[in-house]
Parts: sequence; C-alpha cells; structure tokens
Amino acid sequence: MSFQAIPGQAAAKRLLQNGLRQDKLSHAYIFSGPVGTGRSEMALALAKAIYCKNGIDDACGECLECRKVEHRNHPDLHVVEPEGASIKIEQIRELQKEFAYRATASGTKIYVLHRAEKMTVQAANSLLKFLEEPTSKVIAILITENGNALLPTIQSRAQWISFTPLPREEMVLALLQEGHPAALVQPAVHLTAGLQAARELIAANWFAEMRSVVLQLAKETLTRFPSSMITIQHKIVRTELADHMASLFDLLILWFKDMVQLRLERRDKLVYNDQLDWMSSLAFSRDVADWVRMMEQAVDLQKRLRFNANSQLVIEKMLVEMQGV
Repeated sequence: MSFQAIPGQAAAKRLLQNGLRQDKLSHAYIFSGPVGTGRSEMALALAKAIYCKNGIDDACGECLECRKVEHRNHPDLHVVEPEGASIKIEQIRELQKEFAYRATASGTKIYVLHRAEKMTVQAANSLLKFLEEPTSKVIAILITENGNALLPTIQSRAQWISFTPLPREEMVLALLQEGHPAALVQPAVHLTAGLQAARELIAANWFAEMRSVVLQLAKETLTRFPSSMITIQHKIVRTELADHMASLFDLLILWFKDMVQLRLERRDKLVYNDQLDWMSSLAFSRDVADWVRMMEQAVDLQKRLRFNANSQLVIEKMLVEMQGV
C-alpha cells in the first residue's frame, strides 16, 4: 500500500508527503474520520514511506523494509487494537516498555492505535505522558472515528488529519470498474464511507439477499399486505438476516427516498434504478408527504432497534404503518 494506491484523501496525502520531503513529520498524528475512508491504509503507507530505502515521499513497495511493513513484521512498527471493549493501561505500558529500547537501523519507532477513542482514562493519561516524554525518536498515529472523543490534552499534542468520505460518484465508478454488480454497488455506496467498506458490504453473503427481501417486503406491503407478514417469518426471522435488522431499515429508508424522487419525477440518482417498472407506478399511489412520513417512521423505528426492541415486532410495526399512511 502506497499513498498513490489510496483513493481520495488528497489533503491528507499532501500534508504527509510534504512532511516526508521536508523531513518535518509530526511526532503524533490523529487520523480522524469514518470507517472505510482509508485511515489504516494511510497509516501503513506513512510507515512504509518512513522506512523505505528507495523513496523520498512515498514507498517503493519493493525493498525489504516496505515488505516488512506490508507483512506486519517490521520490528519498529507496533499496532495496538482494543482488547475487548477498550484499550487498557497495560497495553500502553507494554508499548512504553517496548519503546524503551533503541530503534533498529531505521532510527524511528512508530506505533498505531486503532479505535483510539476506546482508551480507558488511565490508558489515555499514560499515553499522554508517553507523548510528552518519548524515550527515543517516536511517531504516534491515533486512528479514530471521532478525534473529539480523545482527551483535549492529547488532541493538543498531535497533528489532526481529517479523513472524508469519497464522493459517491467516484465510489460508484471505481466499484463498477472492478466488476461489482450495479444493483449492489448503489446501496453499498450510500451505506458506507469508503471503497473498502463498500467492497466488504457487497461481498457479505447476506447483503444481496437483504436487498431482495426489502424490495419484496415493500412491494407486498403496498399491494398484497398479508403476504409481507409471511415473508418476514420465512425470509428474515428464521434466517441469518435476523442478525442484520439495522441494515434492513437502512435499505428500506433508501427505498423511501427513491419513491420521493420518483414522485417528484427525478430519476437521475435512484438507488434501485433496476426496479423502475413497478416502483414508478407505485410511487404515484401516495403523496410525497406520505412517503416522507414513512421514511421518518423508519428512522424512528430503527432507533428503537438500537435500544434492544424486539426486532420482529419493530419490522411488523413498520409494515403496518406503511399500510396506514
């Protein structure tokens, strides 16, 4: 993985590559942004570029140092993941102990903290001391979805780099060029923030099936309601799809948005554009306000799922609400 291989994030690349060229890298970075925006890949690309024997502001990908980083066995690169629900003080102490030794020929030690916002208070305070008093040349990379969740004192001692979602149009184009089916690409790019996250969603065994079931439920609920209740039993409750109820609502909300667009006769940015035949006529069976109300109801019921409401009852309530509008 090199900087050039990471899609988007031009501002992040420019800042890091300028630091490499001028030999003015920060001693600590916060890579903050949504999952799937290339934060982890950028951390590895930076480590490679620092250790690379041939490149100046990017990795060659061929030398021994680059290959060590790629295979996660470079002696001066340490990656910390949460143990269970949090990063614990023992993990930071272990890191400090490891970094008490001199770096190898590279001269620089690097540590990457994934989900850095999961540090316990004790771990964060221990890390703060380590940031202020490193025992050798050290670069810290803290990867987080929300940099504001880190201690203000940690934030003030690190350079913040924001990672932003790729524009949907770019994601769609890249995924179609990779050969992924358009019917799955469209919902995937609306539900994820980056190419890798979208790829993983498309590759998930349940995703295509969930899309089909959502479309079936939507059609049945508005044309032959009793059938949809049977579909819930046979295709959701008794299958692995029951583990992905939040995604069912995500996909249903996208469908409601499409119905609003169709009702307004806007067809250029539909998610389910392979279903136009039956969706177009159905869209005009309700007013725009009705579709918007259904969408709001879906958002509200999805929140209930997060608070451990009975998932079968929640989806059944959604279908009844669709009938009652």
